[in-house]
Amino acid sequence: MNTAAPAPTPTTRALAWCLHLLVAGLLALTAGRAVAGGSPHAGAVVAAAAACGLVYAAGPLLPRVGRSRRSAALWLAAVGAAWLVLLALSADGVWVAFPLYFLQLHLLPRRAGPAAVAATAAAATVGFAVHQGSFGAAVTIGPALGAAVAVAVVRGYQTLYRESERRRRLIEELTATRADLAAAQHTAGVLAERERLAREIHDTLAQGLTSIQLLLRAAERALPGAPETAARHVGQARQAAADNLAEARRFVAALAPPALEGTTLAGALERLCATTGARHRITARLRLTGVPVPLPTAHEVALLRIAQSALSNTVRHAGAATVGITLAHLGDHVAVEIADDGRGFDPGRPPAPGPEAGGFGLAAMRARAHALGGELTVESAPGRGTVLTARLPLGRPAGTAAGLDPDPAPEARP
Repeated sequence: MNTAAPAPTPTTRALAWCLHLLVAGLLALTAGRAVAGGSPHAGAVVAAAAACGLVYAAGPLLPRVGRSRRSAALWLAAVGAAWLVLLALSADGVWVAFPLYFLQLHLLPRRAGPAAVAATAAAATVGFAVHQGSFGAAVTIGPALGAAVAVAVVRGYQTLYRESERRRRLIEELTATRADLAAAQHTAGVLAERERLAREIHDTLAQGLTSIQLLLRAAERALPGAPETAARHVGQARQAAADNLAEARRFVAALAPPALEGTTLAGALERLCATTGARHRITARLRLTGVPVPLPTAHEVALLRIAQSALSNTVRHAGAATVGITLAHLGDHVAVEIADDGRGFDPGRPPAPGPEAGGFGLAAMRARAHALGGELTVESAPGRGTVLTARLPLGRPAGTAAGLDPDPAPEARP
């Protein structure tokens, strides 16, 4: 029967090495005592100890022993046979029974393990009694006590392991539940905001557009017989359009970050550099390239947030002396580049997000860029600084802010 063995941990690997060293030490002790004591079978004892050690060493090298109960049982039988030969030649071989108990309890099924331990303890008792020439309580205490200790230790370890596995699964379930709850809360927040905006639009813009349509129809009906009445309806429609434009601008201003209020993206980045340099021991400079064009509000918000996030990471983690922000207008693209002379890092192994990151990680910046069809690239190496570039496409002429502002320049936006 194949079994799915749990992945080894540092603790289990350390215990396995201790068991290997214990077996090797006991076999060496048995062979050494036979040679030092001038045993007539010293050569045979050394050969039996070496054979037992070789059979034992083959187990960890055979992958099937750790995956198949049957293979493990066959290997244990071979080790046990070699050990019985050693025990028949030397009374000191009885001590090798102790590590065998652990192997049998660990590799054999739950019911077969204790039975194998009992048989091994009985064999050790009989073998030791034969060498001593007598049988008594003192002869049975050692093997029996060793078997009892081995059973208690292994059962205790298995109980702790099962408890640890239950806790690990519980933690994973709690983590998954927490992630699901956070996703549900985020979705609920998005839906609530959409519902609020839908109500606002229905109560203001939609009603205003309906009024404009009715006024224009009334003006159409008044022409050509009553031009004055038609002109009055047209004037009222123009006023309604102006009111609706003001409402649309109010929506845009409410959704835009405060840093962009009353200024352009370049102005917001310039202010960001100034405040960063004043608050921290770092020199921040802004450079503009290309011909500036009005940008959609969504693009300005995303680029400003990415620049803020990257500059915050530079100040907190890079240890840089200078950082430069470049705003580049590239015709059909707009890009923001943040370059510093800090310690850098390996982009293939970015730092793990921690509670101090505040959500300004590379993943969040990349998500902002991807949401607008753009891309985020990072060039860095340990000791060589970092260059982060966010590029966003301009799918249509940026003549208006989200199609709502007919003014020719972003400076004119309220």
